[in-house]
Amino acid sequence: MGVISYFKKKKYEQNFKAVYEKYYDTIFRRISYLTGDMHAAEDLAQEVFMKLYNSPPDHNNIAAWLNKVSTNTSYNYIRNKKIHEGKNEMIYKKETDNVISIEEVAINNCEVDLTKKVLNTLPPRDRMCLILKFSGYKYSEIAEIIGVDKNSVGTLISRAQRKFKENYLNLEERGE
Repeated sequence: MGVISYFKKKKYEQNFKAVYEKYYDTIFRRISYLTGDMHAAEDLAQEVFMKLYNSPPDHNNIAAWLNKVSTNTSYNYIRNKKIHEGKNEMIYKKETDNVISIEEVAINNCEVDLTKKVLNTLPPRDRMCLILKFSGYKYSEIAEIIGVDKNSVGTLISRAQRKFKENYLNLEERGE
């Protein structure tokens, strides 16, 4: 390895370390929220940062790139987990270890499906605002990720929540 490539690599590693330290907690929280599994979130967050290290994005908005990759990684994990779990497996409540009735499972699945459908009816920016807000992001972080002024985030979230509620009630009313 030549001297120039050695120093380029060292500088890249220093920059990567700074990005890792700045965003790791945020990415971990987001993945943990989306997957509901803190242990898996640790592994998936590491996977996201390995993707960053091995194939950095061409653009400068690292936060948005990390957000998108962490979301996709979480969805892939959830999809793979569902495939590997048997559908006939008994489902237990975590707190009490009581078996949940089939009716409760069906109701919960319907609510989750309806929520996903409603989120998918929203424009991408509204959907992202709600996901970020309920993932624990601060308004300043949301503004940076979606590329708007910090002062307009509250209004965007409020409008998105209103649209979500309207769409949820409409779909629920139609029995979807």
